[in-house]
Amino acid sequence: MGIKNVLGTKLQSCSCSPMTGWYRDGSCKTDATDMGMHTICAVMTDQFLSYSKAQGNDLSTPQIGFPGLKAGDHWCLCAPRWKEAYEDGMAPLVNLEATEESTLTIIDLDILKQFAFTNS
Repeated sequence: MGIKNVLGTKLQSCSCSPMTGWYRDGSCKTDATDMGMHTICAVMTDQFLSYSKAQGNDLSTPQIGFPGLKAGDHWCLCAPRWKEAYEDGMAPLVNLEATEESTLTIIDLDILKQFAFTNS
C-alpha cells in the first residue's frame, strides 16, 4: 500500500504549488535524515505565519528557492513545531489524509482530528 497517513489510508499529496515536503515532491513523507520530521500537512493562516516568524522560522518571506507562504497555502510542517503551536494556541488546520502516520508518535490522533481541514 505504500506510505500511510494518520487515518491508516494511503498518504495523499499535500501541495505542489507551492512545492512542499522534505523531498520537495508535494508529499509530507519523511525518512531518518529528516531531523525536523516534516510530516504534518498544515493549512497556513496569517496567525500561524506570524507566530512562526516570532519563533524564528519565517515562512512568509520569499527566499532563494522558496516562494514564501501565504494564508491558504498547504505546507509540510515539522510535527514538533505544530505541537508547539498547538500548546501555544496557534496551531493551523491539518489535512489528515496528507499527514504521515509517523506524526502519531508525537501528536495524538484525537488532537489532530480537532484541527481537521475539510474542503467543504
